[in-house]
Amino acid sequence: MAEWLVPDPAERQAVFHGLLAMEVDHAAEWGDVDLLPDMGGVAVWRRHPADDAPVLSDHHLGTFTRGAMPRFQQLNALLNSYRSDAPHHWLAWLYVARDRRGQGIGTELLACHHEVVDQRGLPIDVVVTSEHARNFLIFHGYIAGLSLHLPSGPRLWPLRRPGQTAARSGHAGQDRET
Repeated sequence: MAEWLVPDPAERQAVFHGLLAMEVDHAAEWGDVDLLPDMGGVAVWRRHPADDAPVLSDHHLGTFTRGAMPRFQQLNALLNSYRSDAPHHWLAWLYVARDRRGQGIGTELLACHHEVVDQRGLPIDVVVTSEHARNFLIFHGYIAGLSLHLPSGPRLWPLRRPGQTAARSGHAGQDRET
């Protein structure tokens, strides 16, 4: 996906560093950012609708994407056609450092946020760019939808974790026992 969005390898790192900084900033203010103390993993979550949150527009996107802007607009149009208008959380980024993978960090980052959304009975939506990520999320209770296709670009996999109540997710009675 990164190569399709920003074909120039020299420009790619700067574009994605800027976008990640913008996404984390926005989520820290109007969403959620779960970060390991040693910075070995991070999950960035958006809330939809985000009350009083400014919309990240093409202006914001254009600040970092430069010549790659048309491909980012194609990606956003495709994601917006999939995204529900009903209240939900959106997993924007889930990252675990390469040397920390396979240690349960991604699982722990998901579990922490699942507790939050389960208290509210909200679903989680996400679109991933690899079969590995899709399979990881399916293992954690996400349901895969039909794949999405960008014009002359890579395939994407939308997933949804249905809204669950505390009783259905196995957390019922936890507050009463403590």
